[in-house]
Amino acid sequence: MQVYSNLADLAQGEDDFGLALGVFDGVHLGHQAVINAARGTTRTGVLSFHPLPVQVLAPERAPELVLSSLEDKKRLLSSLGVDFLVVLEFDERFAETLAKDFADHLFQSGVRKLAAGEDWTFGRGREGTMPRLFEWGSELGVEVISVSAVIQEGERISSTRIRQCLLAGDLEGAQRLLGRPYGVYGKVVKGRQLGRTIGFRTANLSVSSRHLPPNGVYCVRGNGIEGVANIGVKPTIGGESERSLEVHLFSDRVADDYQWGLEVTFFSRIREEKQFADLHELKSQIERDITCARERFASQG
Repeated sequence: MQVYSNLADLAQGEDDFGLALGVFDGVHLGHQAVINAARGTTRTGVLSFHPLPVQVLAPERAPELVLSSLEDKKRLLSSLGVDFLVVLEFDERFAETLAKDFADHLFQSGVRKLAAGEDWTFGRGREGTMPRLFEWGSELGVEVISVSAVIQEGERISSTRIRQCLLAGDLEGAQRLLGRPYGVYGKVVKGRQLGRTIGFRTANLSVSSRHLPPNGVYCVRGNGIEGVANIGVKPTIGGESERSLEVHLFSDRVADDYQWGLEVTFFSRIREEKQFADLHELKSQIERDITCARERFASQG
């Protein structure tokens, strides 16, 4: 996927395109409605921001759980058939951009269609609104589409609702709002290699803890292969200062290939992470976890 870091490069690299605007944390069903509204021209792109604006403007209100890293967004958007991604760095200086100036830069990029959620705001003091963007776009022949919120079970689908589901361990609820199981992508890195000494080869993933669900043991798939995963600090083997993701897949071919990246999707939570008296007790519990995971996957057909 082509990625642009500013609107000037976008103008040089693209022509006759539709653009979906927003933060797109999670790329959930509501975000997908905005992307679909932007389709219909030769090319379709997404414009997003990094870091999340709230992390700059009100860090004390920034979410504990960020649903998608930049790499996650690229992967998810590509799977939806998005042709390119524009990632604008959001800092205090950018936050002072006047709404009309930002809109003018958008219109000068060659865009033919713009789509965003009906309540999307932009520019200094959030002075830019969809009605204003529609008015400015109409003057220049740019179609501006305001997309209504997607409602599920009587409530608006939002990244906030998805975070609430994940933090409560409601993976099925998160899946309904996302339109897919929640997942993260990470590079496989070399760990302590303790798992193989007790009979369970594992892959340790380099993933920011800000993208992980609460600590515990989960039924997962890694690159489509069924398995179990532990999120936490591994208290039985001495503990770690940072939360980590360790995956045991029901296949021997992944554990030793430390160049692999894994897309790990979470299906259900088996139990909380806890400390055991010794490695023998830990091994026995892992065996029970694996049995539980296999049974749950088998019941899904």
